[in-house]
Amino acid sequence: MDFHSILSVFQGVTTLLASPPTLVFGRLILVLLGFLMIYLGRKGILEPLLMIPMGLGMATINVSTMFFDPLGLHGGMGNLFVEPMAGATTDWIKNAADMNYIMGIDWLQPIYSLTFSNGLIACFVFMGIGSMLDIGYVMCKPFQAMTIALFAELGTIFTLPIAQLFGYTAKEAAAISIVGGADGPMVLFTSLKLAPHLFVPIAVVAYLYLGLAYGGFPYLVRFMVPKRLRAIKMTPPKGISNISSGQKLTIAVIICVLLCFLLPVAAPLLFSLFFGVVIRESGIKQFQELIGGPVLYLSTMFLGMLLGILCDAGTILDPKVLPLLILGITSLMLSGVGGILGGYVMYFVSGGKVNPVIGISGVSCVPTTAKVAQKIVSKDNPHSIVLPDALGANVSGVLTTAIIAGVFINLLSN
Repeated sequence: MDFHSILSVFQGVTTLLASPPTLVFGRLILVLLGFLMIYLGRKGILEPLLMIPMGLGMATINVSTMFFDPLGLHGGMGNLFVEPMAGATTDWIKNAADMNYIMGIDWLQPIYSLTFSNGLIACFVFMGIGSMLDIGYVMCKPFQAMTIALFAELGTIFTLPIAQLFGYTAKEAAAISIVGGADGPMVLFTSLKLAPHLFVPIAVVAYLYLGLAYGGFPYLVRFMVPKRLRAIKMTPPKGISNISSGQKLTIAVIICVLLCFLLPVAAPLLFSLFFGVVIRESGIKQFQELIGGPVLYLSTMFLGMLLGILCDAGTILDPKVLPLLILGITSLMLSGVGGILGGYVMYFVSGGKVNPVIGISGVSCVPTTAKVAQKIVSKDNPHSIVLPDALGANVSGVLTTAIIAGVFINLLSN
């Protein structure tokens, strides 16, 4: 058997040698990044539930290219995982034929097409998150929670005009700016509605940075908040024990119906979130265990896996995608800064009783940023409990992001 025969057997090597140097370099970098994400997830520096499957998917997809391109979309090279561009033409008959064909070939295509690209997996994640949220923290201190959440939308608001300066349309810029809301499912949903052609890169960039934010936000907090303020002692709100499940259930139902009435375009995600909250407060343990356990974790696993699989070097190195890397981190950083500024506002309003660190939890990566706030504070003052206040801002951040996303979609869809 000669050398060329060996290469024909091991197509990964052949296609790597046949690729342009920039693509080869990009693939190698993404493989190493995938390894790093797995390592940091395993160490707990990044969110392991998302980063480990995403890291393995990223590393795997960039070495799994072969001479296989059934739809003729990749210049002769493809893989057997998923084809995100299947059914993306203007010919509906061809779309149906392509989709039916590729779903019988790519093993993750049914999950991608039936749950990922239509936002269903985002709704499942929101149901699971809702089943773990206690809105009593918001009801206890609504002004504080909503103030911080509004400040934490700084990245969402300011990235919109910045993205347009990069040449993106208003719809594309709005879809990109929602990354600053730090709400993964909402990012998926908004990009599908406003910029479906950028759905894949926006989703990948958003979740990649949301994972990195877990490790990066503590440095931002320590830079903006001095140690003496980080050590401010807070105790859990006393009033929360007086709020009954019935009151929480009533408020959740009213807010859900009201927001869905005002912003029907965002109703699927809003309903999913409050469905989880209502199940929690209704005391239906069977449903709560189902959506807070198997549904949430299975959805998160496939979400991370698919996001990693979509991190193909050919997609990430697209000239129109590269600015997303800059805009995504800009949006999240501005939101983090805005949230901390909101924390400072509440610090001054309360006469120094509110720890400004809770401002970072207004960036609504539930419950990651709330845990980040508590972890930072605990290092400087183990007796300070900020998690309840942080969760209140966290939940409010979800609502403000949903409202802004709904407004963007309504204004720009016409």
